[in-house]
Amino acid sequence: MAANRDPCAKVPFVIAILSGGVGAARFAMGMSALVGPEEIAIISNVGDDEVLHGLHISPDVDTVIYTLGGAINPDTGWGLEGETWRVMDALSDYGGLTWFRLGDRDLATHLFRTQLLREGNSLTTITEKIRKRWNVRSKILPVTDGRLRTILYSIDGKDERRLSFQEYFVQQAHRPEITRIAYEQSSDAFATEEVLETLNSASAIIIAPSNPLLSIGPILSVPGIVNLLTRRREKVVAVSPIIAGKAVKGPAAKIMAELGLGPTALGVAEYYCEIASGIVIDSADASLADAIKLLELKVTDTNTIMNSVEASRALAKVTLDLVAEGLY
Repeated sequence: MAANRDPCAKVPFVIAILSGGVGAARFAMGMSALVGPEEIAIISNVGDDEVLHGLHISPDVDTVIYTLGGAINPDTGWGLEGETWRVMDALSDYGGLTWFRLGDRDLATHLFRTQLLREGNSLTTITEKIRKRWNVRSKILPVTDGRLRTILYSIDGKDERRLSFQEYFVQQAHRPEITRIAYEQSSDAFATEEVLETLNSASAIIIAPSNPLLSIGPILSVPGIVNLLTRRREKVVAVSPIIAGKAVKGPAAKIMAELGLGPTALGVAEYYCEIASGIVIDSADASLADAIKLLELKVTDTNTIMNSVEASRALAKVTLDLVAEGLY
């Protein structure tokens, strides 16, 4: 039993969290403080995985692991605290590709992952090894061991321009106006047995406050995930990453507007209403509650800015309350 759990608490055996990167990692930290890390399974987006310098990089997976392992850079929300950059600096001297900065210790993670992939190990197996190295006690499950890539399209003059997630997000600093998003090879990217088992047995399924289109969308594109969530809709609750029409971090509101989705908590609710039974919104958006209820969603408002573990824990508690009264 987790030492920080309330003695009279009724905690589900598994809380599944559909996860992107920074926001989801902070939410998972709060949930871990609330119920204990062993009762959490994080199903991670891999649509923004990239191969650079011959190395397989899984940014969302690593951000969650580094955060829960207490090693994340607190200033950026990604990468390792106290990182050094000698390899990138030397690569820059050669005129090599350095727009995607990889710290020296972080490089070891990608070298290890790539080595094991080439030896025939699955991404799930490798993630388990990395999780244990950082003493993370929650399950970390890539949604698929297959190749799944988020591709963004914009107009460059008269031509359509194709960008990988990292090219768009990092190299272009999410400046291009997006005309469409594709989740390439999603039809062949079958969910792992571990993911399906977790979603089928979880007492609560939380869609973390991550970018709906870039972080959660790839997970939902994997065959069978939407049908499973729809079937278990009463146990699914989302947390809006949009506050007063703006994203706390990243281009979520910008992309939603560009693709014709309302860049509001209501727009997030509309995106999730078929698979979720409730949504947590920020108190700044309380005026949208009545419109959200028309989507047949339960709704509650609270502070959703996770600027401390305590704030993240409080958000996790409100979210579980919305799944079912007295769940814990």
